[in-house]
Amino acid sequence: MTRVLSICILNWNTREYLRACLQSIRDTRGDLEPEVIVVDNASSDGSAEMVREEFPEVALIANAQNLKYARGNNQALEQATGTFRLLLNPDVVIQPGALAELLAAMDRHPRAGAVAPRLMNPDGSPQSSCRSFPHPAAILYEAIGLSKLFPRSRRFAAYRMGWWDHNDERTVDQPMASALMLRSEALDEVGLFDEGFPMFFNDVDLCRRLWDARWEVWFTPGAQVIHHVGASTRQVRREMVAESNRSLLRYYEKHYRGRVNPVVYAAARALIRVGGRLRR
Repeated sequence: MTRVLSICILNWNTREYLRACLQSIRDTRGDLEPEVIVVDNASSDGSAEMVREEFPEVALIANAQNLKYARGNNQALEQATGTFRLLLNPDVVIQPGALAELLAAMDRHPRAGAVAPRLMNPDGSPQSSCRSFPHPAAILYEAIGLSKLFPRSRRFAAYRMGWWDHNDERTVDQPMASALMLRSEALDEVGLFDEGFPMFFNDVDLCRRLWDARWEVWFTPGAQVIHHVGASTRQVRREMVAESNRSLLRYYEKHYRGRVNPVVYAAARALIRVGGRLRR
């Protein structure tokens, strides 16, 4: 049976966050009957057992080893039957009306391949969750500090979009995939996550491929979720910094090599290699 919405959650050792996330889906789904799929990447904290015991309606894929972010999410996306598929981090708590508003935004924008909600901190303050694509100039402006000197400049602060307050519905290059609704038709066209990016920049690459295929990526502030930042990655922070740099270098090879000024391209790659990564 094809459903309107599938919700895909990848979990690794965040049992209590996952419990709150799943409960928020129960509490806010309204008349929707979403298909909920949890992929557990070999957690050691009893996450899979908790899902089995407390949320029997959830389809659980319990991996014997940690297959990382891209492959784990692809497992859920491959099993999903919904017309729309919501990628959701386990450290996200859905707020009332958010699911319906994301679906409404998809209806308002028929070429939307993806729609992202407003991410909120637990204290209710908004997170800056959308970015421009990490083109070589963005790397340079971040590395030499111009983005900090001119935080509201459309040129020098283009990557973090410091000139924008996240208060209006608009197209964006690449929102954080902590909560990201995808149109299945668009995914069928461009493909799932590139597993050559096991942890980072797989979402950036996916958004880039959507735009290249003439799909749109939207942000809608009317849909709101609470996001506890980095519940999984902070457990292995040092390894994640190195992996982020490797993924950014691969992103550059895939999307910028031969397409931008070779001097600027080489300078940006050199900065990445010495640790000048773009931080969220």
